[in-house]
Amino acid sequence: MADQKTCFVVQGYGKKTDFATGRVLDLDKSYNIIKMAVEEAELECIRSDEIPQSGSIDRLMYEQILTADLVIADLSTSNVNAAYELGVRHALRPFTTIVIAEEQFRFPFDLNHIVIRTYRHLGEDLGFSEAMEFKQSLAAAIAEILGKDEVDSPVYTYLAGLRAPVLSAADAADAAPPPAAAGDGAGADGASTKALLDAALAARAAGDWVQAKAVLTGLRALRPHDDFVTQQLALATYKAKVPTEAAALQEALAVMADLGPGTSTDPETLGLWAAIHKRLWEIEPEPAVLDEAIKGALKGFILKQDHYNGINLAFLLDVRAARAGVPADEATADRVRARQARADVVGIAQQRLEGELSDEERYWLTATIWEAHAGLGDESAAAEWEATAVAIAPESWMVDSTREQLAKLRTLQAAAPP
Repeated sequence: MADQKTCFVVQGYGKKTDFATGRVLDLDKSYNIIKMAVEEAELECIRSDEIPQSGSIDRLMYEQILTADLVIADLSTSNVNAAYELGVRHALRPFTTIVIAEEQFRFPFDLNHIVIRTYRHLGEDLGFSEAMEFKQSLAAAIAEILGKDEVDSPVYTYLAGLRAPVLSAADAADAAPPPAAAGDGAGADGASTKALLDAALAARAAGDWVQAKAVLTGLRALRPHDDFVTQQLALATYKAKVPTEAAALQEALAVMADLGPGTSTDPETLGLWAAIHKRLWEIEPEPAVLDEAIKGALKGFILKQDHYNGINLAFLLDVRAARAGVPADEATADRVRARQARADVVGIAQQRLEGELSDEERYWLTATIWEAHAGLGDESAAAEWEATAVAIAPESWMVDSTREQLAKLRTLQAAAPP
């Protein structure tokens, strides 16, 4: 309806790493719950990736920050863009702003005096009970804040004489059409970035990497500085294997150049960089390629202390130690470091298993411990964790993938000198 109030959600999208805790949070899952609460309050819910791309995205975003009847800002994962946009909202509007964050968010000092409502995220997912509790809490907050016109901006709290700006009639006349007017074609004028990303992720889920790459290429043209989009495009490019697998891997590395992998501190970028070089090494076994894979996995593991980078680092070190012509002392050093990485990974993964997790997360953590014990030569422990992993695997291909990896590992270690 024409007079329907609007809520603009300030939030990243897709899966983001919370660098403070090393966890990956799927912010799209959070947004789905936010949207449910907002629409129950009979507001139109808009996130920046849902704005039609028929004009300057920056102008449209700032317009929403100023004119939206309600803004909900999610600071989870310490998102710098979200914090900046929240600051703009607080400067422009004295009231009707709700700030939320995942419960493990570490509040910077300057945010300690702002009311921040927390919610619980289970890694990459939200459990049903957590989601419903979050929705009810947010719906109550929306009902409380709308219509009160109580100052919630620290800017207007401390500068009591400040008056909020108003969009001029000329600028208001130039306002973009509402999100419902968006087109639905990949790269088409007027298509929202959310529609394009949803199409790309659907193609990825169906295993159609060529289509995913095509859609993400169009999306990247709209969001050239979005790291998540660039990461997804690099992944789709190397998985598509066109025109050849080797060419696709080189193209994926070129796509990642904008992420600055040589100096990056983003574990997702580093893990992807390592994975591409690992696959490239299997096709074209150049020592420099393997060294680059190890460098990426090592840096990612140091930064994130996660099971994924850690177990990959251990395997890659064993690969390098098994290369022909490697000096004995260097090979021994790599094997020692691989054993230490596996021992560390066992502790990290076991600690994470104590939390609430999705079935898929629980499987990969369990399978990682299984692989780590096998790599450490503890076959009894490996057998126990194998039985546990097989019993909880959501899909059979996951077990097949782990066993394939273990076969490669055992071949490497069997060839190693005593």
